[in-house]
Amino acid sequence: MYKIISDGGCDFTKAEAEKYGVAVVPFYITFDGETFLKEGTDITTDDYFKRLISDKGLHPKTSQPSPQDYIDMYTPYLKAGRDILSLTISSKLSGSYASATLAADMLREDFPMRTITILDSLNVCIGQGLILHEIIKMRDAGYNLEKTVKTAHKIIKTTHVYFTLDTLEYLKRGGRVGPTTAFVGNILGLRPILQVENGQVSQLDNVRGKARALKLMEEAMIAALSGDKESLNLSVGHILNQEEALAFKTNTENALGIKITNPITKVGAAIGTHAGPGALAFAYCRKFDALIELKEAA
Repeated sequence: MYKIISDGGCDFTKAEAEKYGVAVVPFYITFDGETFLKEGTDITTDDYFKRLISDKGLHPKTSQPSPQDYIDMYTPYLKAGRDILSLTISSKLSGSYASATLAADMLREDFPMRTITILDSLNVCIGQGLILHEIIKMRDAGYNLEKTVKTAHKIIKTTHVYFTLDTLEYLKRGGRVGPTTAFVGNILGLRPILQVENGQVSQLDNVRGKARALKLMEEAMIAALSGDKESLNLSVGHILNQEEALAFKTNTENALGIKITNPITKVGAAIGTHAGPGALAFAYCRKFDALIELKEAA
């Protein structure tokens, strides 16, 4: 049986990773450009974002796992005779995929009988998490590595992530918008609505007021899912915004007449550094067993 490994972009907690038998290679966080902390190991996600709130002058940065981090994670499983399926955050947003690929290339020389497959999720946070959940289900259903990877590529194409921010402050800190734009936007109460498309983040809309932004998010999710809700896997995520995330989840469930079975996810530093506390996100993807081609090939 192959081993499933993901970088920290999936936003799985330690408990989730242990429950599902998944290994996670964490991202790094630095506040001073010199001291690098592993997210989830050296600093919790909640503590990280609380520090962002308390220190307005803080300009933290995140960095992807190094090739050596991946080598250290892959090697014990390869020595044990396991193949590897390694899922990463979008290669268009991070160098994690490049690190994983380089590590795999180096290790293939020492383990020529083993298969190491690096899979670019073309997604972030809860979108990547949904893809990972479907991969786990396929493993548990007895799918071999080749069939899992082939189906995962199809699932990736059906995965959509949308999110809205509580403030433009953190985009400004990260240099994604200028200080004037952030200042004016915050004064006017502008809330961008963003999506992940083709592995990159793009803006869908820019509306005034949090209530309006959340309402549009709910309407978009309901419209997208109303005709195909049974075949989709859904997820809601947030950054220090549990109450609004729960209300969003409940409103969506009531409107669609379904239950979102995935627990509400705390979005991590990989995307959260730019989104900031207060952000809310939803995502969906097609379930692996809802793909007609897969059923015919099984």
